[in-house]
Amino acid sequence: MTKQVKQLILAPMEGVIDPLMRDLLTSINHFDLCITEFLRVVDKLIPKHIFYKVNPELKFRGLTPSGTPIRVQLLGQNPPWMAENAVRAIELGSHGVDINFGCPAKTVNKSKGGAALLKTPEDIYQITSNVKKAIGEETLSVKIRLGFDDTTLLNEIVDAIVQSNANLLTVHARTKKDGYKPPAYWHYIGEISDKVSIDLVANGEIWQKKDATTCMEQAKTDHLMLARGILALPNLGQVIKENVAPLPWENMSLLLLKFCELELNGNKSFYFSSRLKQWLRYLRLNYNQANELFEKIKPLKDKDEILKLIHLCR
Repeated sequence: MTKQVKQLILAPMEGVIDPLMRDLLTSINHFDLCITEFLRVVDKLIPKHIFYKVNPELKFRGLTPSGTPIRVQLLGQNPPWMAENAVRAIELGSHGVDINFGCPAKTVNKSKGGAALLKTPEDIYQITSNVKKAIGEETLSVKIRLGFDDTTLLNEIVDAIVQSNANLLTVHARTKKDGYKPPAYWHYIGEISDKVSIDLVANGEIWQKKDATTCMEQAKTDHLMLARGILALPNLGQVIKENVAPLPWENMSLLLLKFCELELNGNKSFYFSSRLKQWLRYLRLNYNQANELFEKIKPLKDKDEILKLIHLCR
């Protein structure tokens, strides 16, 4: 019998899956949770207005307009300040706290943040345990990769997280060195599942329903996190959860128009054309029409010309 997904989480993607995109994607998929783009913690308590900038849903009980809970993600290497900011996130209405030990960005890793901490499991333990003690019964989730250059320290990394009493562990099934190159090595998550009792979420290379099915079998978990795959097929969550058909282009073009409307009325309207093109690069993996549209608008910057083309492609 095919395993059914129990928990479906929308991943954070820095500069891509922001509040606007969370709004769109949760309006057509029944996600159980969204994780925000990371808040960088250094050596101070982050001002409340910065929390609200990254996670405006905090002003609305930590829910997207369609009612999906939001969890703030923190990235940093200072245990006391990570704990202080975790408490603030909860006080502001975040549904738990997520810690990022997986970001592969060079600028983040240079300052010993994100995936760089995979080299030092003891630091992971200190950060995670401090945060968990600070937030008490609130949910603490942690996101990792399989390691930095290789998987040598994977067992130690997982043990550090388990011993710190975290509630949920998301594993992007590649190392930092692997980047985003396929494949994802889901079987490593299955090996973790055999050893520990912490709830596991599998992430990486889930583009279609068959990927989700194979992933759950190999990772031995029914908790999944979607990232690039749902940008390429915006109702992928429902395809996986409810076995519905992939979103037809007619509906997809309406969603693009909605995206344009929100984008042009939002605080990132200056980047409208580049953000639209960014999304079309993913959509063209599944829609020929998106590829044709991308080629037509690639040289354009004028919003009215772009909107006209989108209307014509319906």
